Amino acid sequence: MPMRLSTLFARSPALARRLLPRRVRVRLTLLYGVLFVGSGVVLLAITNLLVARSPANLVLVKNRGGEPVLEPGADGRLYLGYPESNSSVQLNDITQQLRDQALRQHEIEMDHLLVQSGIALAIMAVIAIGLGWVVAGRVLRPLRTMTGTIQRISARNMHERLAVVGPADELKDLADTVDGLLGRLETALDSHKRFVANAAHELRTPLTLEHALLEESLIDPGATRESFRSNFERLLEISKQQARLLESLLTLSSSERGLDHREPLDLAVIAEEVVEATRAETGRRGLRVETAIGPADTSGDSALVQRLVANLVDNATGYNTPGGRVEVTTRTDAGRAVVAVANTGPEVPPDQVERLFEPFQRLGRTAGDGHHGLGLSIVRAIATAHDALIAARARPGGGLVVEVSFPPRAEAPQHVPDIAQLDDDPVVR
Repeated sequence: MPMRLSTLFARSPALARRLLPRRVRVRLTLLYGVLFVGSGVVLLAITNLLVARSPANLVLVKNRGGEPVLEPGADGRLYLGYPESNSSVQLNDITQQLRDQALRQHEIEMDHLLVQSGIALAIMAVIAIGLGWVVAGRVLRPLRTMTGTIQRISARNMHERLAVVGPADELKDLADTVDGLLGRLETALDSHKRFVANAAHELRTPLTLEHALLEESLIDPGATRESFRSNFERLLEISKQQARLLESLLTLSSSERGLDHREPLDLAVIAEEVVEATRAETGRRGLRVETAIGPADTSGDSALVQRLVANLVDNATGYNTPGGRVEVTTRTDAGRAVVAVANTGPEVPPDQVERLFEPFQRLGRTAGDGHHGLGLSIVRAIATAHDALIAARARPGGGLVVEVSFPPRAEAPQHVPDIAQLDDDPVVR
């Protein structure tokens, strides 16, 4: 038996959830009805208690002068007296009869009051449940409207909004929150569509070129060994570009998912490794690399952070002028680890700085330059995964300055205010 009771108690929450109505309108109606009946029962109890305690055991009898005289005797009995005759008459029997009659009458009235109150409470409970059903429907009507609108919204009409008008109450706040969410979803969907279209374009161009080279080798009757070798070298270079593009897409996808693990790292060490690895390329381009490496401790995925710094240096190297320079700096600023890469190069319009951090966006779309416009977008994705902040500005003489500020090395990085802007140029976050 105790085990059965314990099993019943253990299953009682699930049983209660199963017994509760699933529709909110029914639950609200029941809640309104229970509250009304409970309040009515408490009110009737208080009323009956007050009436029951009213003085019903006193009987007033008028004397000859018209004034009531009721005097308790020493033995606790009631006596009616006549002051003008200075005499008193004991009226025990009459008084007791009157008192008993008054008590019986009082009990009858109390029973009658209780019955009539119960009938009135039952009638009002039915009315309260009906009114509760109407009020619950009225309260839930905006929710039903919003639900219907949301169900109609799809990828084809993502521009639609709830646009609820009325007082600034909880329902209006909910509708505005849903509208904001729909706006963000629309922006993300448009960005996804542009990303897919740009990726398809970037992949289609080398495939078309590959097809043309292969077709040329097959239909050319006078093809020689040297022409075949030249075509194969070009095909090999195109294949390498496609591999780099796919690798960039995979890196962008993995970094946008977030971090799987964190480890302590120093941006100074990573920056020195990247600069050393790219020294041959910068030397071939005739660029001068200047470094100001200082301690910059943080935590994160070392492979992704190394890719971030490498993309910054590669961007500064690829979009530069002959004889230009690349500046790489690491430091600790206000407790945050900062890596900054600046370069000389073509002039960048200040209003175009933010666009450069979008996928497949670059100032000069030159086919076959080896750049797909994913470098800075990967930088932003990796920075977002590390809770880092990005500040970018165009240099007046040409080139770009990009700073990435990482949280201090800790178990749970905390968000802090943005790093100071370098000047009045727009800041990319």
